[in-house]
Amino acid sequence: MAEEEAKKVEVEVISEPPPPPPESEPTKDVTEEKSVIPQPAPEEPKPDDTKALVVVDKPPEPAEEKKPTGGSHDRDAALARVETEKRLSLIRAWEENEKTKAENKATKKVSAILSWENSKKAAIESELKKIEEQLEKKKAEYAEKMKNKIAMIHKQAEEKRAMAEAKKGEELLKAEEEAAKYRATGHTPKKLIGCFGG
Repeated sequence: MAEEEAKKVEVEVISEPPPPPPESEPTKDVTEEKSVIPQPAPEEPKPDDTKALVVVDKPPEPAEEKKPTGGSHDRDAALARVETEKRLSLIRAWEENEKTKAENKATKKVSAILSWENSKKAAIESELKKIEEQLEKKKAEYAEKMKNKIAMIHKQAEEKRAMAEAKKGEELLKAEEEAAKYRATGHTPKKLIGCFGG
């Protein structure tokens, strides 16, 4: 039934100039349809032209869209699909490229930060080693100074001991001389009586 209506409409449209096709539908090849559709008998009465225009402007049903009709409509749809797929693949490629660029940029930045960190650490470690060397040098100098001071103190102590020994020797000699003098005179020492007497 739908085919008969389409044939009637096409026959009527052929007698009238065809209306411009809607933008959503691709143009059909009229010469193909003329050769396929047989001419109706001239005895049939002509229907109203306005009704034919309304039928032509009617949007196609979903079942008709799914049917492959062949011809330029399918070719245009296939070309549109290919164009869409091409555009989408280009967009995907661009997106992947941008993502790769972003990842490379981030990786480069991270490696630069790592390099900066390593160089700063190396500089600080070098400075620390210099400070440790300076401290070791100062420690050695202070140790040397302390050893010198110890040696000086030891030397002074030896001198003081020697002086004390010498003074002791003098006092012993002096005591022996006085004892000999007191023996010779026969007197007793006064200091001793003062200490023991009393």
